Formats: sequence, structure tokens, C-alpha cells
Amino acid sequence: MDFGLVLQTDPPASAVVGLMRRAERNGFRYGWTFDSAVLWQEPFVIYSQILEHTENLTVGPMVTNPGTRTWEVTASTFATLNDMYGNRTVCGIGRGDSAMRVAGRKPNTLARVSEAIGVIRDLAEGREADVDGQPLRLPWVRNGRLPVWMAAYGPKALALAGQKADGFILQLADLYLTESMVTAVRTAASDAGRDPDSITICVAAPAYVGDDLAHARDQCRWFGGMVGNHVADLVARYGEHSDLVPEALTSYIKAREGYDYSHHGRAGNPSTDFVPDEIVDRFCLLGPAEAHIEKLEALRDLGVDQFAVYNMHDAKEETIDVYGSEIIPALNG
Repeated sequence: MDFGLVLQTDPPASAVVGLMRRAERNGFRYGWTFDSAVLWQEPFVIYSQILEHTENLTVGPMVTNPGTRTWEVTASTFATLNDMYGNRTVCGIGRGDSAMRVAGRKPNTLARVSEAIGVIRDLAEGREADVDGQPLRLPWVRNGRLPVWMAAYGPKALALAGQKADGFILQLADLYLTESMVTAVRTAASDAGRDPDSITICVAAPAYVGDDLAHARDQCRWFGGMVGNHVADLVARYGEHSDLVPEALTSYIKAREGYDYSHHGRAGNPSTDFVPDEIVDRFCLLGPAEAHIEKLEALRDLGVDQFAVYNMHDAKEETIDVYGSEIIPALNG
């Protein structure tokens, strides 16, 4: 199993670079960041420094979207980093939550995400693509490679990930939901004539190592609120008791009362008081190292290829180090 580290690009950027370097030393193979231009610093600028100061780490956004930047700019940025550092980027993409809503825009449609996946990948790998009716190609790209992984929860998004993406990003670590959603993605891939095993499965969730479960829950409760934004969209689209969306995903947001993006993805987020302990325990990895290993083994048995650690809490360095000394070796030893 591969391991990734997920960070927000809060200033100073040097701290983000330092944590990514620490992660690589501890056996992490991927470095991910949020991508929301108003809330945090520009990630692609920081990627150049992460790549410069690491040897093998693959970096990318978790996740970008088709609306913040024009597609040729996104593709050119990835291709430039790959040309400089040797195809060490991955494009995580989705409809856009904080990046779009904070700027007063709606998340992108799935049709737009679908088109963007192909266009960005083709351009970044040196092929011609149609952008708003104009055929474009980046003539300087040589031997470019850009895997595009899609984040999804709802049935249509899961189907699209299986039909078009190179990887699937599931931002929660609940075993029941992971099994259900991985099955949906692989079934869609098979129905589209693709090899379902060719799609990389990445589960991303907060991880907090320690015996004080109450403290760990409080440090990670923000994640249930972040997931709740997407779940609220699904409930609005399909209804509270739809057969298309499992109640194991939707039932907990009944007490949700709005959301303040100024605290997005941060421990102590007051907009996430509605998230119960049960959801924190299901969606995250908490407890001593042995509990993390047990859950990660179960995720691996469900076909998960990578676990990406959301590391937004008060034990960033300690989490990276314990994963490096105990947890990653136990999974890959």
C-alpha cells in the first residue's frame, strides 16, 4: 500500500515543504495539498519547491477543479513541473467545493469534469485536445505523463470516475462505504470496457495516533463537516432516503446548520459541532498505532492502493513519524 500526506498550503510555504520532506523520509510516496486560491496559498508554486527538495515524491492537488483555471493553463503547469522534475505529478480533480463556493460560484457540473479530465490529461501528455472549440496542443511536451484521479461520492460521480479517470479518490475511511463505492467505480469501469483493476484506489482521511480518543476526535471532527458539504449536495439532489445514496453516508447531516469556509479543514471548526463521535470514528483513523494498522489492512483487503493522511491537527510531525516508524512498515514489511 502506498501512503500520501495531505496538507493545506498555509503560510509559510517553507513549513509545507518541510513536512513533505519529512513525509518522504518516513516512507510516504505522495504529497497532496488542498487547492483553493482564496483560502490558501497557490499550491502549484509550492509544488515546485517540494519537488526540488525531495527525490521521489509525487505531488498534486486533492483536489483541483475545472473552473478555477483554464484547462490549458492547468495542463501546462503540470507539464512544466513534469518536464523539470521527471513526471512526478498527479492531478486530483473534482467538482470544486471551497475553491468555487468561496469565490461565489457553484461547483462544476459532472459533464464539465468529464470533459476536463480528458482535455487536461491529453494536453499535459502532449496530445491535441479541443478547448472551447479550439484545437490546442502543447508543442514542447516530450514524454509527458499525467494520471488524473477523480474524487467522488454520489452515484453519477462514481460512475464517471470508473468510466474516465485513472484513479478514484474517496475522502473518508468508512469500511462499508469504501467497499460500496469501490465496487461502484470498478463496475462502471468494466461496463465501459476498461480494466477495473487499472484504476488506482485512494482513500483519504485524517489520522491521529494516540490513546486519548476524546482529544483525537475533537482534532478530526472538522472532517465530518467537510464531507458533509458534499453529502448535503447529494441529499438535495436525490432526497434523504434515496436508494441511490446510502443512509450510512447521509443520515448524520440532519443537524447541519450551514458552513463557514473560514474554518474549512481546520481543527476546532465551529461549523462541525453537529458531527457525532460515531462519524469521526468511522470516517477517520484514530487510536494507537495498532488500531491504524488493523483498519488499513481492512482497507487494503477492499482494494485500496493508497491511504492519504489528512494532517490538519496538533500532532503533524508526530503522526508522520509514527506512520514512518510503525504503521507503514507493518503494511509493507
